[in-house]
Amino acid sequence: MTWVVMPAAGQGTRVGGPLPKQYLPVLGQPLIVHTLQAVLAHPDIDGVMVVLAANDTHWPGIGRIHAKPVSTCIGGAQRAQSVRAGLLALPASVGDADPVLVHDAARPCITRNDITRLIAAAAGHSVGALLGAPVRDTLKHANAAREDIGTASRDGLWRVFTPQLFARGLLTRALEQALAAGIEVSDEAMAIELLGLRPLLVEGREDNIKVTTQADFALAEFVLRHQREVET
Repeated sequence: MTWVVMPAAGQGTRVGGPLPKQYLPVLGQPLIVHTLQAVLAHPDIDGVMVVLAANDTHWPGIGRIHAKPVSTCIGGAQRAQSVRAGLLALPASVGDADPVLVHDAARPCITRNDITRLIAAAAGHSVGALLGAPVRDTLKHANAAREDIGTASRDGLWRVFTPQLFARGLLTRALEQALAAGIEVSDEAMAIELLGLRPLLVEGREDNIKVTTQADFALAEFVLRHQREVET
């Protein structure tokens, strides 16, 4: 069994407005619907556990997409709390050794090929794997006045995307240890790193954007249109 845990408990405050960004429209549908459709279209994905905020009144009550189950549970204030809740809420048929993908609700442009490459790479690695891309831009150090005080080396630096894939039991243990230690992890791989383990980085498409600001919505629409034109 291969399920996806999709944290969607955030409020998306950088977008602004009363509606969380995952429910704002993209090409006539809520952003999260595009993301769900993308991951559930993959033949190796069996279902998705969407992790919602306790006060979420906007979830449209989706039960199935592509004849696959869409389940929900309640998350927490931190990403680690929400992902842990999603892992614990997965069906009993998902064992501790089974792979689980964690994918942001705000990344609707994930492609089937990238999911396939991630699953294949993780199957050949003892820890797990995550999508990303090497940093190609020049990086600068800045002081408090935002003045350029030096150029940073790009060697070995990657931008990190989702999905990230780990065994259910391993990721649950990693997140629980991080939470117990009071460490706020920025992604699932960081929790795995804190166990002294080294996940595999898998280069993915750079149009797998995370919708974070208002301007990102237009970019997501452009990417989705282009992807669908290529598919047809």
